[in-house]
Amino acid sequence: MSLARRDLLRALAVAALPPPGRAASTEPAANFPTEPRARLAVTSYPFRAFIESPTNPNPKRPSMDMTGFPRFVAEQFGVFNINPLLAHFKSTDPGYMQKFRRALEQARSHIVDLGLGGGAFYANDESSRQAAVESGRRGIEAAVQVGSPSVRQHVSGAEKPDVDRAAQSLGRLAEYGAKRNVVINLENDDPGPEDPFFLVSVIEKVDNPYLRSLPDFGNSHIGHDDNYNRRAVAAMLRHAYDMCHIKDVVSGRNGQQIHVDLPPLFQLAKRSGFRGYFSMEYETEAGDPIAGTKRLVEISLQCLSRTT
Repeated sequence: MSLARRDLLRALAVAALPPPGRAASTEPAANFPTEPRARLAVTSYPFRAFIESPTNPNPKRPSMDMTGFPRFVAEQFGVFNINPLLAHFKSTDPGYMQKFRRALEQARSHIVDLGLGGGAFYANDESSRQAAVESGRRGIEAAVQVGSPSVRQHVSGAEKPDVDRAAQSLGRLAEYGAKRNVVINLENDDPGPEDPFFLVSVIEKVDNPYLRSLPDFGNSHIGHDDNYNRRAVAAMLRHAYDMCHIKDVVSGRNGQQIHVDLPPLFQLAKRSGFRGYFSMEYETEAGDPIAGTKRLVEISLQCLSRTT
């Protein structure tokens, strides 16, 4: 890739989204890039074993601090958008967060989403729901500090999912996100509390443009067939704003590897009018995350070139 082309892609990525923390309008607005490579991002999850963080006391070598992740992604994959998890940051102190932002600028990269942990948003106990909302608010403030326009908020819980209680709690979080100009994304991850059709019901009940979906192209294949996965992705895409997660392999409940047919899912994204980013999230149990992510980048570029 030529230096001029790299500079163009960096500029497209960095200029795409309005600054979080600024007073927001009634709904989020972004000028997303259209060039295929500029629409790609890489999440930190597949590289968690190599990142020095409180959740990984014994990282593999060579290890890196999260401040090194933007440059790593740019150099390894030619991608200038990242989708890190907050749990992978060594600290959330203001000084460290500023150091991370400087690292982003030096790599000419951009953070497009910040992954948060789980919250008991539909728990029977009101104090647990309040704790989930407060944790989400802290995550939104962290997003403002690092310049992320959205957060991926996990929903957790051992009880039977309840749409009304979840909508009440997440509606309050969406109101806070609107004040800070940060979108809250819900991902179809854990098959119980994050069942795609449950999440869609919650999003539709809240009816706030700052509460959106983050379709994962593979997660709903676990325990289901290809047809179910496509229906799940299609339902999530109706409420997606700025993020999709891309994987071509998932590990089933019995450890078997399930292939994800990506081209039809990219076609679904196009037909839905989705204009946001596609973040590579390679399944680490399937092999080396560097080689696997490079393959995902190439597949995604091929799919996007056919659908643009």
